[in-house]
Amino acid sequence: MIEFNTALMSDSVAIKSEFIEEYLTLLRDKTDIQYTPKVFTQPSYASKCRIVDPSQLSPRKHLHTPQGLAILLHSILHIEYSAIDLALDAVYRFGEMPFDYKMDWIVVAQDEIRHYLILEKLLHEQGYAYGDFDVHSGLFDIANRTQEDIMERMAIVPRYFEASGLDVNPQIIKKLQNQRKEPFVVKVIDALTTIYHEEIDHVLKGDRWFKYICLQRGVDAAQTYLEILRKYHFLEKHRPHINVQARKDAGFSCEEIIQLGAKNCN
Repeated sequence: MIEFNTALMSDSVAIKSEFIEEYLTLLRDKTDIQYTPKVFTQPSYASKCRIVDPSQLSPRKHLHTPQGLAILLHSILHIEYSAIDLALDAVYRFGEMPFDYKMDWIVVAQDEIRHYLILEKLLHEQGYAYGDFDVHSGLFDIANRTQEDIMERMAIVPRYFEASGLDVNPQIIKKLQNQRKEPFVVKVIDALTTIYHEEIDHVLKGDRWFKYICLQRGVDAAQTYLEILRKYHFLEKHRPHINVQARKDAGFSCEEIIQLGAKNCN
């Protein structure tokens, strides 16, 4: 069987996928694997992509042009690649968690691989490949910052970053709607719509385990979530579009949604 360390640090999605299939088989039999977690100094995509500061990234605009659409696809593809490793690391880093937790996040990793492959195929149709545009390492960096505390990891990764995707994804689809006469754009919209609906379930899993840990520690989930966001200086960030319904479907309380910037929560 492929070692966990190898799967996490490999830049091959095929190797990650093979590990996931093997590990899922073990988990379904209530069997686990033994390993010693390592601290990673660089993300697994470092061999494929040039990592830059977010301010240096190509802007996601001019979606009516082939290159503009490719830049958009590449940026989302990079998020999906990063999400594969984040889901794997959620298990790798916190091996003391229950089997159901591990099963949840390995299945999420499986979903993220499927999302990655859908988007990669579309990017190839445009004549580009993963690594053709610069990327940032924000999600890898936040994984390192939260590697000591499962509660902070669940609050920041699924309940902050992935939940933010629920706000952004519909806005991207909306921008693409006026190009629906283009068959390729329809395929992009369909892919983003599929990802959007499945990411609600991913955030809901993060919500489930965040609240599980809060219950274990005897703390209030909504208050603790906001305290963690303040600690990481995320609460003050402006969010022009809060997807109230999607966040409610993913387990957020109206108290949290209003604090994040929504004008109302019905």
